[in-house]
Amino acid sequence: MDPRIPASGRPLSFLPSPPADGFHIGPAFVHFYGLMYVIGITLAVLITQRRVRGYGGDPAIVGDVAIWAVPAGIIGGRIYFDITTPSQIPHEWYGFLAVWQGGLGIWGGVLGGALAGVWRLRRRGIPVGQFADAVAPALLVAQAVGRIGNYFNQELFGRPTALPWGLVIAPQFRPPGYAGYRTFQPTFLYELVFDLALAAFLVWLGHHARIRPWGLFALYVTGYSAFRIFEESLRIDYSEHFLGLRLNTFVASALMAAGIIWFVVNQRRSPATADEVPPDEAGEPEGEPAGEPAGVSDSEHQ
Repeated sequence: MDPRIPASGRPLSFLPSPPADGFHIGPAFVHFYGLMYVIGITLAVLITQRRVRGYGGDPAIVGDVAIWAVPAGIIGGRIYFDITTPSQIPHEWYGFLAVWQGGLGIWGGVLGGALAGVWRLRRRGIPVGQFADAVAPALLVAQAVGRIGNYFNQELFGRPTALPWGLVIAPQFRPPGYAGYRTFQPTFLYELVFDLALAAFLVWLGHHARIRPWGLFALYVTGYSAFRIFEESLRIDYSEHFLGLRLNTFVASALMAAGIIWFVVNQRRSPATADEVPPDEAGEPEGEPAGEPAGVSDSEHQ
């Protein structure tokens, strides 16, 4: 079936485009894109707190890390977007900051948040590997919710399709050369489903297999990157290209390979590292009495 605009009265099954990209609360306009990120971040914090508690750690440390990691992740995500797609920056003077219009690169976001998180955890004397494993499924949930924001912005869709779940894209959001097409692959929806499935798998694996610290996070990097290779093969929005392929295809391929190597080496190494100290022993200096809750450093008692 031709996915071009159908003749009048010809029925088609499809996913409708959103009626609006936000709503007003008094004089303030709330963008659904930003709202979805707020909801996603909130869910990630709550899920990570529950998982840290399950490891025997102090869930309060999650909020402390999030205060630093979330802004760093947003900044990192925007920097990655601005560097890799400079032609897509809005032309207003504040365009390089306009995250509410879309434009957060997941790779930059994860890197920025991870650097801030590692810095904060090491200052508190908390094993980073166990925390990374706790946060991995939560990151995927946050990413899945964030993809709903892409729906409201009518972005991150794929090539034209006549499938029943094809997404209607308004004419002003169709890329050059695709004005005559009406329905497109909802690649953001594919990623949403995959993110939730991978999150569930990581939680299951963590409960049913002996995975060394950093192992689940390495699988998060591997699994998500592998899916992005597929997703990039469908997308038609603007991207820098290299050797005929989208830039993110190369980034995802490199990260998938790195994630596989990281996981294999991590699981085969000797276990005597600080990140493998049980949570109820972490942060307790040798020779001092036990009993301090995990995730609390001496500096908190000064």
